[in-house]
Amino acid sequence: MRSWLPALLVIIAVATPHVRAAQESRPSFSEFLADVRAEALARGIRPEIVDGALSPIEEPLPVVIERDRAQAETVLSLEKYVARRLTPKLIKAGREGFAAHRMLLDEVSDRYGVPVEILVAIWGIESNFGRFSGIRPTIAALATLAWDTRRAAFFRGELFAALDILNHGDIDVSRMRGSWAGAMGQVQFMPSSYLKFAQDFDGDGRRDIWSSPADIFASIANYLEGHGWLAGQRWGREVRLSKDEARTVAAEVARRAGTCQATRDMTVALPVKEWEQLGVRLPSGGALPATTPDAALVSGATRHFLVYHNYDALLEYNCSHSYAISVGLLANQIVAAAAVSPSPAKSPQRVLRRRASKKRSR
Repeated sequence: MRSWLPALLVIIAVATPHVRAAQESRPSFSEFLADVRAEALARGIRPEIVDGALSPIEEPLPVVIERDRAQAETVLSLEKYVARRLTPKLIKAGREGFAAHRMLLDEVSDRYGVPVEILVAIWGIESNFGRFSGIRPTIAALATLAWDTRRAAFFRGELFAALDILNHGDIDVSRMRGSWAGAMGQVQFMPSSYLKFAQDFDGDGRRDIWSSPADIFASIANYLEGHGWLAGQRWGREVRLSKDEARTVAAEVARRAGTCQATRDMTVALPVKEWEQLGVRLPSGGALPATTPDAALVSGATRHFLVYHNYDALLEYNCSHSYAISVGLLANQIVAAAAVSPSPAKSPQRVLRRRASKKRSR
């Protein structure tokens, strides 16, 4: 059980000098900011934007580096994470937010083909339905992480993307706040995702993911559609599997490849008939619907889910099964209220009208 310790000690002994060397060879923070300033001007960022964004920054933010260093993989099981996240209070708030914005949500859903309950669920998980979207100054946080050595290239790119957003005039630097890692607004987009997917759905000339419900919902929908969400299809469903059957699946069904751990911690997609042969049933014990598309299996310790094509779009938002399953289950709970009907499935004619409308709006 401890045979890995010598190898780990060797890795630490070898890696630590390299890390220290990288830290010692990096420029001072003021030199780094001067270099960023010069490159920003060369990229065409207006001087007043560069000055307003960078001049107030004097030192890296220690709390940002501490948070980055303290990251750890989630130790909670899928079941415990869902139980802690999907509280009655959260579900109630989701239903209230759904009802309050239903007309707007229907309009956004009709345009992008993403169900209203999915939009509300992501909004809820990311910002507690707009109650909290981060307090860290985005430029200062990104500058800190871009100067740090751990993921400098990635965060340098995000820093210039954030300066592009300011240059466009969508937000003032004083209001550009978010998470310690630079994720912004009620949708928690990184700046590069903002540039690609944020929407000005209310037509005021700004893509305001901080305070405009129309822009917030449309930006979430555009992100999911841009990552392959298919209108009229569900994300997945919970299924039943005995312990013995789960062990058989783990031993016999291949795992997916992928760039993140979550995609490697799920099976390849199989036809419904093969899942039935492996013992997969509905929670009630009944057979899966014959129309069930090819699906992959995501398993926790005791709960199992068949997930379809649209589940991959949720993983693109946050590549974590705990996150994606929580979004899906919260969406289900939101529309489970007797007074709230689910988003109608998009007919082919309605999808064509939506696409034509979207094309005209571009």
